[in-house]
Amino acid sequence: MTVRLTPLELMTKLISFPTVSRDSNLPLVDWVEDYLAGHGITSHRYYHPEQPKAALFAHVGPEVEGAVVLSGHTDVVPVDGQPWDTDPFVVTEREAKYFGRGTCDMKGFDALAIWALVEAHHAGVSTPMQLALSFDEEIGCLGAPPMIEAMQGVVPKGGPVIVGEPSMMKAVTGHKGGQGFDTHVVGFEVHSSLLPQGVSAILEGAKVIDFANHRNAENAAAMPSALAAMFDPPYTTWHVGQVQGGTAHNITAKSCKFSMDFRAVPGDDVVALKEAYLAHVAEVERGMQAIHPDTRIAIDTRFNVPPLQPEPDGAAEALARAITGDNGTHVVSYGTEAGQFQAAGYSAVVCGPGDIAQAHQPNEFITVAQFEAGHAFMRDLVARLV
Repeated sequence: MTVRLTPLELMTKLISFPTVSRDSNLPLVDWVEDYLAGHGITSHRYYHPEQPKAALFAHVGPEVEGAVVLSGHTDVVPVDGQPWDTDPFVVTEREAKYFGRGTCDMKGFDALAIWALVEAHHAGVSTPMQLALSFDEEIGCLGAPPMIEAMQGVVPKGGPVIVGEPSMMKAVTGHKGGQGFDTHVVGFEVHSSLLPQGVSAILEGAKVIDFANHRNAENAAAMPSALAAMFDPPYTTWHVGQVQGGTAHNITAKSCKFSMDFRAVPGDDVVALKEAYLAHVAEVERGMQAIHPDTRIAIDTRFNVPPLQPEPDGAAEALARAITGDNGTHVVSYGTEAGQFQAAGYSAVVCGPGDIAQAHQPNEFITVAQFEAGHAFMRDLVARLV
């Protein structure tokens, strides 16, 4: 029988796989699948349709609905250009911290979840447990929805979902959602001295981008709802982080590309938000085409992450609070896969070890104390399921 690895040994192994989102995660998935198989646990995969990536999920305990689902992602952000003091893909312990890419976000939790699944299997739990490891979370939570869909009918429908993003082991019951729209403005080139005869993709793109300024000002001035007031900032925000376009200073730009993103507080109608943006884009496009019919604005949705809504009497929240003893109210402005599980009909909560401030940073770390707190959480969880 395969040796039962400790959570630290599991985290060390997981971090040794450089699963940056742009690269494959299959070596990690292969290893986890083999490790679980060595303990008699059957895993299932959902493969990315175009890239060498896969999600992995597994079920232990009775073949009934209502399993506690431990959810994490396998991808990490790049280390390129970051001034690391140690090898980012080797766990290094010093100053009561574990350093390494993913220790905090979120292979530390993944290791604890794998440990808990194996322990639950050997303990013969009466309430089942599931493990769900996704891909491409770091580039827009792209991998969880198809994984969740793939789980249906392959394993029994789970119940409460604990998404282990770093929350200092606090029960986070709400987070903002978001969508991102790759926007390509196609203009008509003329010499800039003949400006009225051409269509500058950059100048027209600026009109589209200004939508964010107006919306942010309106939202900031409005009275927030009680739920929105819990967030910082307490309203939906719009943002453009990069702009590309133009050929030369004396040519009206043929092309301008950017991504318009919003982060929505729970309660805002995300469909209406998208429609408002598309309506503004259509208005700008009509003005462009009145000058030259070959101009256009193309929109592709890059990501779509639903918000996590606080659940009255939520099973996931109740479980996390029962184990941690946390009775505070916690929401965050970043998005997670918890909103996607909730949208698919699961009860969901965010609760994991580590501080989100360390995520994506050079010399990323999780404190030994937080990792041990996560281990204690898992021990308690397994004991409750026996």
